[in-house]
Amino acid sequence: MSATNSLSLSHRILFLNTLAFTVCFACWTLNGVLVTFLVDNGIFKWDVVQVGWLLGIPILTGSVMRLPIGMLTDKFGGKYVFSLLLLLCSIPLFLLPYADSFFMFALLSFFFGMVGTSFAVGIGFTSIWYPKEWQGRALGIFGMGNAGAAITTFMAPSLLNEFSIDDPQNGWKLLPIIYGTALVVIGIVFLLFTKNKKIENQTKSVPQMLQSLKNTRVWRFGAYYFLVFGCFVAYSQWLLPNFMNVYQTSLVMGGMFATMFSLPSGVIRAFGGYLSDKFGARKVMYWVLGSSVILSSLLMIPKMDITTSGPGVMATKKGIITAVSNTLVKVGEKEFPINLKVNKPLKNTVFPTRNSWQEVVVNQNQEVKKKELIAKGVTAIHFSANMWVYLILVILIGISWGIGKAAVYKHIPEYFPTEVGVVGGMVGMIGGLGGFFGPIIFGYLLTTTGIWSSSWIFILLLSAACLIWMHITVTKIMNEKQPVLSKEMDRKK
Repeated sequence: MSATNSLSLSHRILFLNTLAFTVCFACWTLNGVLVTFLVDNGIFKWDVVQVGWLLGIPILTGSVMRLPIGMLTDKFGGKYVFSLLLLLCSIPLFLLPYADSFFMFALLSFFFGMVGTSFAVGIGFTSIWYPKEWQGRALGIFGMGNAGAAITTFMAPSLLNEFSIDDPQNGWKLLPIIYGTALVVIGIVFLLFTKNKKIENQTKSVPQMLQSLKNTRVWRFGAYYFLVFGCFVAYSQWLLPNFMNVYQTSLVMGGMFATMFSLPSGVIRAFGGYLSDKFGARKVMYWVLGSSVILSSLLMIPKMDITTSGPGVMATKKGIITAVSNTLVKVGEKEFPINLKVNKPLKNTVFPTRNSWQEVVVNQNQEVKKKELIAKGVTAIHFSANMWVYLILVILIGISWGIGKAAVYKHIPEYFPTEVGVVGGMVGMIGGLGGFFGPIIFGYLLTTTGIWSSSWIFILLLSAACLIWMHITVTKIMNEKQPVLSKEMDRKK
């Protein structure tokens, strides 16, 4: 096969991989819209805890099962694993309209949540078709399938409303059938128009394949992916109630703002792959983690009003208070002007605003000593955490994480060329668990602190930990590779 034909085949498989992953990701996030619709319209009487489980079960399944699915991809090749995954996951979607209880809905959600493992299949199947210098871009383009979540967010609510016009009780049942049909069609297309390829001489047993997971580097990559992918998935769900509670936006506007966070983050992933190929994944990760630290430190400042002690007025000499009013205190013949409180209108400004005044704390005929307080100072600080500035920062950190998602997976075929499926599956599993546990962590932080921006404090700490871990590791490697240069640099410090 000529180089041109080989590249053409690679591009075709990349396109089908990306298309399949987009459909899978759309199905993976289906419950977020469907369950909310069913509860809001009184079709099912599930409580908050049950809704939480139904939203989380597909995410959990698709995360935990990425490792074994990645191993199967390394063993048998992506064509058959991906096709079988698409066809099998359509079955629970076709059965979903028959679910009449929480248990049945949860069980079927568990099985169709397996579509979330498609990421591990696609990573292994995409990387094997491209040379090293092209892998970052190819994996970045494949990762754009994350935009499938935005497709569900935009299309599913409108479809549910349309289907329920004639049959409010059962109209929703058409939606999972449409999604299941899409999986079947893509599964058949994938089976017919792709060519299988797997790692040559892959005869390792399962214990041998799992040996790579003992490498600390795998867990370090997993920590990066917990941040850039797991927290991305978590905030895709968390931003809607955040905007509605903090800025009193409507449901529609809050959803639009949340989409403005998630959509660019998915699309920019291809550009992240290009940057990783051009400048190196490690350098890109330095920028990603550094920007995550800076942006989260800005986002963690809450919308707040603070009243604290301000500059007061003290007596400059010993004496008797001879006159007291709201604007003046007189000690003997010495007059001390008092600043009154001015009621300033609260404005939605970018920077904090300050209002300071003084309150008299002495009485007429009272004796005061030198430097004794005669009027205490009060300062009120108002910070509106301007919504538009907040939104821009949120979009920027989402873009940063989108670039980081590509950079993390650029590392894997470089360090583990014969174990991309296993290692990619493990890293993807850790990242997916971030999407499952993230909202739970954010919820506990909100309950404990009472501050919505407490979740960004968690992001700041996690980003800083990843950045420090990476820098320590890189420094250690450089010292081992070039000990003479390291000693010379230490001597010149």
